[in-house]
Amino acid sequence: MAAYHPMMEIMLEIYDEIVSGNEIRSVIEAVARFKRYPMGKIDRTDMWKVGTVVRAKRAEIRVPVDPITAGIYLAGMMAQVDLLKERGHPYSEIANESIIEAVDSLNPYMHYKGISHMVDNCSTTARLGARKWAPRFDYILTQLTFPALDDKAPVDLELFGRFLNNDIHDVLARCATLRPSVDIAVLG
Repeated sequence: MAAYHPMMEIMLEIYDEIVSGNEIRSVIEAVARFKRYPMGKIDRTDMWKVGTVVRAKRAEIRVPVDPITAGIYLAGMMAQVDLLKERGHPYSEIANESIIEAVDSLNPYMHYKGISHMVDNCSTTARLGARKWAPRFDYILTQLTFPALDDKAPVDLELFGRFLNNDIHDVLARCATLRPSVDIAVLG
């Protein structure tokens, strides 16, 4: 709960940047600068090296779920779900963009290769977006979410109830009936 509103704040900012055309304009301008200043690999920064260290220490048999990380991840997905619903997007897009792609595509790839590898093998727009927005997410979580958790902020029962009763659950249940019975895997 401590992460939902900070995540929503960044999601709103990203959405506004996309809708206004500022995001694609900044991508076009960045690409024009690449001849002079090429985009480097993202894994050379401290923020992204942490994942490499964590992945090297984990046991592949069973990866424990960290409740803070899981809560932040879920808060980000639900903030995106709520924002896209609020802005009139169809449920097919909301489910796919907010949850299905993360669970079926991004998570297995990140688990196998790491997030920095995944980012650096995406589109130019995604690569630039990660470089632009990841520090903003890091900052807002560090400044708002973690202190709220440290202060044992009370649970927002209304927000929790909205999550439990969100109609995205019904949408995802329907999507699950259409999903092939094969899991996606990333191999060597």
